[in-house]
Amino acid sequence: MRPAEGKQKNNTQVKPKKLSKHETETPSSPAKKSSTMARSISYISASQLLSLKTRRPNFAIVDVRDDERSYDGHIAGSLHFASDTFLDKLPNLVLQLQGKDTLVFHCALSQVRGPKCARRLSEYLAETTEEAGIKDILVLERGFNGWEAAGKPVCRCRDNPCKAQLV
Repeated sequence: MRPAEGKQKNNTQVKPKKLSKHETETPSSPAKKSSTMARSISYISASQLLSLKTRRPNFAIVDVRDDERSYDGHIAGSLHFASDTFLDKLPNLVLQLQGKDTLVFHCALSQVRGPKCARRLSEYLAETTEEAGIKDILVLERGFNGWEAAGKPVCRCRDNPCKAQLV
């Protein structure tokens, strides 16, 4: 005979499943994901980013590099939200993104800072009640260094947000 779940077995209590922060449990149903689930994050190539301008005009590029933006240049039209202060500026970023439905994050190589900040924004949107209208969150493959190495246009202005247009 097996003891029922939740009852004692050899003097130990069977513990219920621990829920993630995006799951809820009701007495009538098992754990289920809430409607505010964080968005999935995908990668986009430099060529795909250039074609995004015609396919989805309501997109924004978010550069999360720190000081290197000032001397390496940046992708035209990008917003700058340095990774070291990113969490503090999330509400401001969401305000600047009003009307945008697709975001492309990048850092120098898009291996750490870019994906991390993209996840942080996704989690922030899932945890707040703000309806920002953002449908897709992407990360630029190979980051700014890959963009520049592929011969894509680089802007060297000091404006934030950059007023230049992505070609």
